[in-house]
Amino acid sequence: MVKGMTTQERSWVLYDWANSAHTMIVMTVIFPMFFKGVLASGMEAHRSTALLGYANSAASLVVAFLAPILGALADYRNSKKRFFSVFFTMGVLATAGIAFVLEGQWSIGLLLFVISVIGFSGANIFYDSFVVDVTSSERMDWVSASGYGWGYIGGSIPFLLAMVLILLHKQLGLESQVPMVRASFLIAAAWWAVFSIPFFLFVKQNYFVEHAGRPVREAFSRLYHTFRNVAHYRALFVFLLAYFFYIDGVVTIIKMAIPIGMDIGLGQTTLLVVLLVVQFVAFPFSLIYGRLAERFSTRTMLFVGIATYFVITLLATSLPFIPSLGVKTAVFWLIAVLVGTAQGGVQSLSRSYYGRLVPKEKSAEFFGFFDVMGKFAAIMGPALVGAFTDLTRHTAAGIFSVNLLFLIGLVLLLVERNLEKRGV
Repeated sequence: MVKGMTTQERSWVLYDWANSAHTMIVMTVIFPMFFKGVLASGMEAHRSTALLGYANSAASLVVAFLAPILGALADYRNSKKRFFSVFFTMGVLATAGIAFVLEGQWSIGLLLFVISVIGFSGANIFYDSFVVDVTSSERMDWVSASGYGWGYIGGSIPFLLAMVLILLHKQLGLESQVPMVRASFLIAAAWWAVFSIPFFLFVKQNYFVEHAGRPVREAFSRLYHTFRNVAHYRALFVFLLAYFFYIDGVVTIIKMAIPIGMDIGLGQTTLLVVLLVVQFVAFPFSLIYGRLAERFSTRTMLFVGIATYFVITLLATSLPFIPSLGVKTAVFWLIAVLVGTAQGGVQSLSRSYYGRLVPKEKSAEFFGFFDVMGKFAAIMGPALVGAFTDLTRHTAAGIFSVNLLFLIGLVLLLVERNLEKRGV
């Protein structure tokens, strides 16, 4: 898959390829359609949409609450893989279980969805923290970028397979799409499970904390000590704060894309094609960002990625003022391609940059904090868009307001740079 990498590095990268099937099939596209169209088919549309929103929020809150605690526990010798295994198994089994939920059983389907998201997100805490174990600080940008890059392809292949089966259901002798929709969840679970095997076989925990016989009590004590001694990790926590703001903007832009596309008159098929194009553009550009970071520095490439999002937001702001649908569509495609160029690079370099800042023996604990910031992303962004839209009574102002998040993120990155130069 990736030349010039060690077995541990390749196995770690392959897990991103494996779990991205869940991202595309369960979290992004097929489950929301399955839930609204089949499991909650007799329910009012606004109610089913609200329930999906509550389910996503509940899963995020559970993981956000548990992440630092589980991270602190996982930093003990040979513990990281055990915690990873629990959440991985939970996620895969729940994903497969969705395929067997009957029409009208929306509460069971929603429960399995929440469990699968908790499993996916929980496993990612420990997966991300393994980056310090599998590679050196010098290679971390490239390895992290490779994970994100191959993940985009790894998520697109099973998604395309599922969509082909769904669209060709009549040629397969089926009157309804529903059996093939159900099969897509089995495809996602199988893809996730099979391509994770090398991770279990070859990825090892090399950095850890020893305990004196009371691991749970000592883990909470370490967490308390970390919170009390934030001053010792000032640059790291300023970076976390910067990440919170700019990744909030990134996620908000991603979530805005489909509604904006629908507002300017693009059909569902076109939007699905756009989504796939973003995935395939993001693949090479994630790798390109990784290579350029080696030449120009990780922070520089983060600045480039955030600046790209400034341009994206300006283009999105212009859409309401463009009278021609053809021109609007062309600008929307340009926005989608630009998102693909920056999305993976910003995410992967944030992970690797943070990985170099954290104490290696406490990587799971600190990546727990990193995950908390990611889980609370896109809380302020949509609220900001809504507030500015209400105040100005114009959608363009709401879209433009997202640039405030990128601006704050950039300023905090500059503060973090100065702190690092001073050795603080």
